[in-house]
Amino acid sequence: MHVDVFNGDADGICALLQLRLATAKKATLITGIKRDIQLLQQVTELEDVSSVTVLDISMEKNLTALHSLLDSDVPVFYCDHHRHGEIPSNGRLTALIDVEPNTCTSLLVNTHLHGAFAKWAVVGAFGDNMFARAYDLANELKLPQSDTEFLKELGTLLNYNGYGASIEDLHFPPSELYQLLLNYDCPLKLRDDPASAFYVLRKGFGEDTKNTQELTPIVTSEAATVFELPCEAWARRISGVFGNDLANQSPGTAHAVMTLNQSGEDYTVSVRAPINNRVGADEVCSAFATGGGRKAAAGINQLPIAKKNEFIEALTRFYQ
Repeated sequence: MHVDVFNGDADGICALLQLRLATAKKATLITGIKRDIQLLQQVTELEDVSSVTVLDISMEKNLTALHSLLDSDVPVFYCDHHRHGEIPSNGRLTALIDVEPNTCTSLLVNTHLHGAFAKWAVVGAFGDNMFARAYDLANELKLPQSDTEFLKELGTLLNYNGYGASIEDLHFPPSELYQLLLNYDCPLKLRDDPASAFYVLRKGFGEDTKNTQELTPIVTSEAATVFELPCEAWARRISGVFGNDLANQSPGTAHAVMTLNQSGEDYTVSVRAPINNRVGADEVCSAFATGGGRKAAAGINQLPIAKKNEFIEALTRFYQ
C-alpha cells in the first residue's frame, strides 16, 4: 500500500496534484488542517505500507516517525521547504528539501517534474504567498494576465480552505478537495466549470473577508503590526490569508495575526516576515512551545494569553 502524506493547504495539495497527474498511483491519503503537520505518525500505525510520499510538512516535526518507517525498510520520498532538523542518511530516503525563503514545495515539485504541470505550481506558489516566484513562472509560461490572475485567486482560495481549528471549520476536507481537483489536469479548467470547488470557496471567502474590514491592529510600529481576531469560525478560516494580505500591503513590516482559541486560554498565531526581508518567522515562533514554520511564514498553535506581551516584544525586537 502506498501512502500520500501532504499538508492540507494550497502548497501541499498542488504539490501532490502535480505528482499524481504525472504518475497516477492508488494511495491512502493522510492530511488535515494546515497546522496539522505531525502526520507521519499516522503512517506508522498502518499495516502493509510499501512506500510513502511526504509533501510540505516539516521533517523536523516528523523525524521519529520517519526513522521508524526507514528502519522498517519503507522507501520515502520527502519534499519540503520547512525546518528539517538532521536529515537521515538512509538509502531508502529521497529528500528534496530546500529551506530557501523564496521557494515552496509546489515549485520544488515543478522542478523535479521538469515543468510537466507548471500551472498547478503557479497556483501553489500564489497560495503560499510566493507572489514574485509565481509571477515569474507564469511569465515563463507566457500566460495571459487574466489567466495568471485567476491562478492567483485560486491559490489564495485553496490556502484559505486549509485554515481552521478542525476539519469542521473548513469548506472542504483537504483530502476531498484534493480528489476534486485531481479531475482537472489544468487548473484553468475550474474557471469554466460553474460547479467547481473554486466557486464554492470564492463565495465563502467573500463572506469571511467582510468581517475583517472593521479590524484595527492592537500594535503598530515600523517593525511589526499585530492584529487580534475573535474566537469565531470565520476568523480561524481567514487568519492566514489575512496575514498574507497584510504582508503584501506593507512589505517592509512583519505581521502577526493572533486568533483566540476555543479554550479561551490561548491564541493560534500566524506570523509573516517582511516581504522585503523573508527571514526569522521560524525563529520567533520556535522560541515558544507549539511554534514552528519556515523563514518567511510561521506560527504558534497555542500561545498562552499570559505570554501575549512576551510574544509581541519578541516579534518587534527581532525586526527592529
